[in-house]
Amino acid sequence: MLIVGELINSSRKAIKEAVDAEDAEAIKKIAIDQYENGANYIDVNAGTYVGKEDKYMKWLISTVQEAVEVPCCIDSPDPKVVEAALELHKGTPMINSISLEKERWDALLPVVAGSDVKIIALCMSDSGMPETKDDRLSIASDLVNDLVKNNVPVENIYVDPLVQPISTNDSYGIEFMNAVEAIMAEFPGVHTICGLSNISYGLPERKLLNQTFVVMAICKGLDSAIINPLDRRMVAGIHAAETLAGRDEYCSNYLMAYREQKLSL
Repeated sequence: MLIVGELINSSRKAIKEAVDAEDAEAIKKIAIDQYENGANYIDVNAGTYVGKEDKYMKWLISTVQEAVEVPCCIDSPDPKVVEAALELHKGTPMINSISLEKERWDALLPVVAGSDVKIIALCMSDSGMPETKDDRLSIASDLVNDLVKNNVPVENIYVDPLVQPISTNDSYGIEFMNAVEAIMAEFPGVHTICGLSNISYGLPERKLLNQTFVVMAICKGLDSAIINPLDRRMVAGIHAAETLAGRDEYCSNYLMAYREQKLSL
């Protein structure tokens, strides 16, 4: 399971306070904590700084990359911010995200076409949010095929079928998971990813729902997730689910996690 650590987001109070104070050490600590708990990418989002997003995005990326060796996930819908971030990022980042919304597609496609960046392809179009498995699969098909036509390697595409709150429609959980299964079967080499915390929006004990949801999605083929790596129960569940789903040869990752005390709750 590829893990994108979600905690460096300026919409979070602690992060905004650190950015406002230009407290690099606080940002570095959060980056290191996520890295040491299994994050393969560190998501960086400065979207609350309207008009100054590019400035703070660059500061956050530089700060994070001084602290950890893993790449960033550049989290912005603004192509100018993405381009500015790419200019200074060391190594190969992930971009979050492109979609079939025409304005967003037209703006970001020239940035990613022919590059080696990893790209999250969000199942959204100008028609709105998909509700069913078939809606998601249709959008995913257009996204994957058009990205490949524009020289984006299929293995660099991370399709996000879009998690929506189960509190608003009791079919959203299973439709998402069935979409994951269908996308992974339809497009060999493509990855699936999600920011899964939306599933529990508006409900009590959100951690319980999030932890259960990621385990169920792994069994449908989900191989990447944007999560809080400091949630020990969730990370332990991911290790266990991948092993039980047959995605951990000789249980080696599970045993390594045990030795590193990542399974104890």
